[in-house]
Amino acid sequence: MTLAISTTSKPLNEQELHQINAYWRAANYLSVGQIYLLDNPLLREPLKLEHVKPRLLGHWGTTPGLNFIYAHLNRIIKKHDQSAIYIAGPGHGGPGLVANTYLEGTYSEYYPNISQDTQGMQQLFKQFSFPGGIPSHVAPETPGSIHEGGELGYALSHAYGAAFDNPDLLVACVIGDGEAETGPLAASWHSNKFLNPATDGAVLPILHLNGYKIANPTVLARISNEELESLFIGYGYKPYFVEGSDPEAMHQLMAATLDTIAEEIRGIQREARVHGFTKRPQYPMIILRSPKGWTGPKEVDGKKTEDSWRSHQVPFGEIAKKPAHLQLLEQWMKSYKPEELFDENGKLIPELAELAPKGQKRMGDNPHANGGVLLRELRMPDFANYAVDVPKPGSVVAEATKVTGKFLRDVMKLNSESKNFRVFGPDETASNRLDAVFEVTDRTWDAKILPEDDHLSPDGRVMEILSEHTCQGWLEGYLLTGRHGFFSCYEAFIHIIDSMFNQHAKWLKTTLDIPWRRPIASLNYLLTSHVWRQDHNGFSHQDPGFIDHVINKKPEVVRVYLPPDANTLLSVTDHCLRSRHYVNVIVAGKQPALQYLNMDAATKHCTKGIGIWEWASSDIASEPDVVMACAGDVPTLETLAAVDILRKHIPTLKIRVVNIVNLMKLQPQTEHPHGLSDKDFDSIFTTNKPIIFAYHGYPWLIHRLTYRRTNHKNLHVRGYKEEGTTTTPFDMVVLNDLDRFHLAMDVIDRVPMLGYSAAYIKQMCQDKLIEHKLYINQHGEDMAEIRDWVWQDIGANTKIGHEGS
Repeated sequence: MTLAISTTSKPLNEQELHQINAYWRAANYLSVGQIYLLDNPLLREPLKLEHVKPRLLGHWGTTPGLNFIYAHLNRIIKKHDQSAIYIAGPGHGGPGLVANTYLEGTYSEYYPNISQDTQGMQQLFKQFSFPGGIPSHVAPETPGSIHEGGELGYALSHAYGAAFDNPDLLVACVIGDGEAETGPLAASWHSNKFLNPATDGAVLPILHLNGYKIANPTVLARISNEELESLFIGYGYKPYFVEGSDPEAMHQLMAATLDTIAEEIRGIQREARVHGFTKRPQYPMIILRSPKGWTGPKEVDGKKTEDSWRSHQVPFGEIAKKPAHLQLLEQWMKSYKPEELFDENGKLIPELAELAPKGQKRMGDNPHANGGVLLRELRMPDFANYAVDVPKPGSVVAEATKVTGKFLRDVMKLNSESKNFRVFGPDETASNRLDAVFEVTDRTWDAKILPEDDHLSPDGRVMEILSEHTCQGWLEGYLLTGRHGFFSCYEAFIHIIDSMFNQHAKWLKTTLDIPWRRPIASLNYLLTSHVWRQDHNGFSHQDPGFIDHVINKKPEVVRVYLPPDANTLLSVTDHCLRSRHYVNVIVAGKQPALQYLNMDAATKHCTKGIGIWEWASSDIASEPDVVMACAGDVPTLETLAAVDILRKHIPTLKIRVVNIVNLMKLQPQTEHPHGLSDKDFDSIFTTNKPIIFAYHGYPWLIHRLTYRRTNHKNLHVRGYKEEGTTTTPFDMVVLNDLDRFHLAMDVIDRVPMLGYSAAYIKQMCQDKLIEHKLYINQHGEDMAEIRDWVWQDIGANTKIGHEGS
């Protein structure tokens, strides 16, 4: 039996029904005008071809449903003095959200040139999908938006991210039936198992079924209400059906349904806040069935348009070629009776303007949709207090992420009262050695808990679900509404959210140029369990390519860090958590590894982002014969081991060791704000000496970043080249020619002064590689001389470099 409010229930009196329908008509009128009109916004003269845009762009089909929902949410906000934001999963419905924020007055406050009069309406229409204007989506330019919806699938996870730790907020999330077919959306329905009614806000999912995608029917629109109800009850929701096409009946039904739902949500929260959390509640949701292109043309050129896929975008677009279409457009727009809605100056009449909430209760002006205005600094411990004691380089072993886990534990502890920091990850917090956070908090969990479960609680602040999409969506929603977060993930599988990262990076880039948008906290990734230590899981888990993907984005918003040890990871993590409006990617291993820099040296090194390691170099007060550069923890280890081989066998060779933490340093200043000047780059890497560069990821990225540099012709990069399997840690680097022996041979091949005299050393390296292969095939582990290798002091240089890198 499907849940629906009785069709005889009429919460709206005659005047209220007339007014809410008129408000909806006004929003629909403004939406059509944005798609079609350049001029004559109120049709006060006969419509002519020159009044119509030459290129008709936009999406009508979903828009009237979005407008219908907005009008009814306004009523609930006013009735309950509710703080609410609106997430439009069908982001193509941009005309509707722009229209509604214009009607409520927010749009004109943010954009004074789009005034609430005839001239402002003309500008509102012209700017939509027009050069120099605004995009067709619910874009960053749209007040009240935290979700563009250009790519489908992320609306619901964004909504829940916004609701976490916002106990007074209602997040209305409209999910299009096309979006409902995506994998990320399917996983995000389970977010209700992580929402604590005592401390979090509420999410109201509204599944908007209008039947069609671009050219095909949608799956959920073609199954019965009984099947839909079973599906969503199975997800843990209480679905209410609102369906039909008659405006009067639909307004009454929607109003009655929202009245019921608002009371249910308030009851759920009141129970949890008075008596404490006892069991996971069944939150309500709405399944809204309305015609696609509702109130639009029934037919165009004899073909069904309303309630069909033909109304998805522009219902008819050949106005210049078909004069009858111009007449049809005029009839359509006049059917909304704009003369009853707007006064002689083009302003919404007062009785309709009164239907909108006031001030920051307007969904377009809710501060949660401009999270930077709510953002507060994190309380931060001194990261230096967590330092690993490194009396000399390369002699102490520690687990970098385990050390950082203790730092994050205390970040969590210091911000427990303000509730503005969470850690996110797909079931990997403990695996990634960040489990110290469980000393001060649990994993968030509202579903069933068994006695043997580990650190599960409705009050937990570690967010884990085995869906990278959902973790990313939660975090984005959390950040966009003014909070802070940290996302750890296996390096190979962060690719799952490549496209979500794209959308967020584009949002950050766009909002840099929108003065009223305030900067938000950075999105911080820690990628660990990385390519070089996935020897146990094998080839499927070996991929460092997310860095390449990130660097495609605008330099104003992306940063990539490759700290070589625990102390540099601490310094980088502290910096990233304090930063604003970036995507920070940190790549660091979780396995026990050698440590190189004490905290003072690590802080200086990370502040510079790149530096010569004097303690590992042998060229002080002279020119180097070769520059050995490294970026990443394992490449750093192999570079230092190669240097060890060379200095023992060729003590006269002058080697300069350069370590890169901030990958952006390799780019010119003209390309990235962190880039080195050509003068500084040349002073470090020289203008004519061989450079052997050991890099964590795909080698060609280093060439791409440095191709304009003076000495690029002498740059030889080793990195991951898609060779891997289940093998030993050292064999992984051997398979990709990144090992110490290949690096040493690269030096021999590229330093002319060595000549034939180094042939014996090269042969020794080749023999070692053969010996290695035979050993691991027999014993299943790396040779002791590899496993137990440590850095040996070079003498005077050690003290210089360790004190200041």
